[in-house]
Amino acid sequence: MTSAASASAVPERSVLGLAPVVPVVVLEDAADAVPLARALVAGGLPAIEVTLRTPAALDSIRAIAAEVPDAVVGAGTVITPAQVTGTVAAGARFLVSPGWSPRLLGAMQDSGVPFLPGVSTTSEVVTLLEEGITEMKFFPAEAAGGTPYLKSLASPLPQARFCPTGGIKAANAPEYLALPNVACVGGTWMLPADALAAKDWNQVERLAREAANMSPSGGTSQR
Repeated sequence: MTSAASASAVPERSVLGLAPVVPVVVLEDAADAVPLARALVAGGLPAIEVTLRTPAALDSIRAIAAEVPDAVVGAGTVITPAQVTGTVAAGARFLVSPGWSPRLLGAMQDSGVPFLPGVSTTSEVVTLLEEGITEMKFFPAEAAGGTPYLKSLASPLPQARFCPTGGIKAANAPEYLALPNVACVGGTWMLPADALAAKDWNQVERLAREAANMSPSGGTSQR
């Protein structure tokens, strides 16, 4: 995996490999976007998924894209072709969906940026592999079977690589990262609600650094 310190540019067609953890960010106030992104980048997490769950999402993506050059900002919870167009226009450098349909998949393929379509079943994985897509989001990870499910896919479908999201925490993230078909995980534990409410960006940076140094065996690696 590419270290976070050297990953200021997203690979041309890949979302995976920027860091072991992708923060999943829900912003209620676009004014918080830039200081939050700076804290995450300073902590070693350059790939930042801003979810389209609030009215502030698009403005937040625009602000991060314009003012935090070392961040690789992406859009999450993308569920319509219109959202694909709008988020890319706002500066999103990758797209993440909780699931996919043929129309949504086509729009993401035409977007010109890397994307992670969401899957939770073997049939969905096989269908995407038929389309030549090998990088996927596994969601909702814990509810859909967790590490045992992903481990069972590794042998029959070794070409598929995943970013599990949904129920991932600091305690179980290393178990996912130890799997051969998991490149990174998505989560929110480095963004506690009390720190965001207090605008405690130092705490966010500290938690981001712990996540960036996470190793598959648990604890942190020395980087």
